[in-house]
Amino acid sequence: MNNKKIKLHWLLMLAAVLLVLIFFVIFTITGIDAPVAKVGLIITGAATDDGWNGMHYNGVESACDKLGVELIVKENIAEGDGSCAKAIDELVSAGINMVILSSYAYPLEVQEQINKYPEVSFYGISGEYYAENMTSYFGRMYQARYLAGIVAGMQTENDIIGYVAAMPNCEVNRGINAFTLGVRSVNPDAVVNVVWTGEWENESKERVAATTLIEDVKADVLTYHQNQPYVAQAADEAGVYSIGYNEVAEGLSERYLTAAVWNWEALYYQIIREYMQGKGNSVKRHWFGIDKGVVELATFSPLVSEEVKQQTEKAAQEIQTGKHIFSGVIYDNEGVLRCKEEESIRDEILLQKMDWFVDGVVIYE
Repeated sequence: MNNKKIKLHWLLMLAAVLLVLIFFVIFTITGIDAPVAKVGLIITGAATDDGWNGMHYNGVESACDKLGVELIVKENIAEGDGSCAKAIDELVSAGINMVILSSYAYPLEVQEQINKYPEVSFYGISGEYYAENMTSYFGRMYQARYLAGIVAGMQTENDIIGYVAAMPNCEVNRGINAFTLGVRSVNPDAVVNVVWTGEWENESKERVAATTLIEDVKADVLTYHQNQPYVAQAADEAGVYSIGYNEVAEGLSERYLTAAVWNWEALYYQIIREYMQGKGNSVKRHWFGIDKGVVELATFSPLVSEEVKQQTEKAAQEIQTGKHIFSGVIYDNEGVLRCKEEESIRDEILLQKMDWFVDGVVIYE
């Protein structure tokens, strides 16, 4: 390289540095902010709700604050009536380039919108639908359900446990099965009776289901898969043990033994950071477990014995070091062998084809 070319090279580099400095000075002096990334969140209820919706909002908001991201929320967006598609259009019009779909049915019902906006990065909870710009995310709540099942199996006095569940989709079925496997790992004689409500949140139906399990089925421990802790409240009022879900319910007695809970901030921080790093939708699915701190058991009631605590802690450590809950010999409740010795059920089956129940589950009609 001759002297003229060397001089030109350095002049170009100096010009580039000066250009960067000029922009920095302009933004600093004028107070103009650099463009801020925007994330959109769609929820079925209000951001101020207790339970599912409030937890997701708080988790996303906290993650966005830490990452310096602006959050725009679409609240009270019902499933199945076209509201979600409209909310996506509005978010995209507002400059959103990452949309979080926080309810189970959203991803399937807005496939047209996902394909309509290939430049937008979508993340759908517990999704059974994927696209180049759509990643499924969830936590391995079934791991915490298994631990909760150990508590229930050791706490029950009559081997009859009740489970109030929203609807028989893969997510809910997976939780029922994991819970039952936990129960029967310590109490092979116990059975788990399931009553469906058909809705994620309906206080009247959930209380009726809880009463049915307590009075008709004679269950002495209840748990649930619902947005709110109405089942735990009904159990407490009836003097029955309960195990919560989503978050720790407030104002209950010591008969509220523990809860299978989420840490949504830990999950949302990871996926929003992934998007901010230019890696949005770089994988088909994120499924975070106990090892990532996304799911866990809450603090135990004083009524939970040291023996139970030790048993759950041992099981939790085994999970963290690689134990697969859905492994070994597993029969369904109709006597069909679903998993053989030294086999494990693959994630794809757990996520998309969990349309059966393990031995020990009784669907109460």
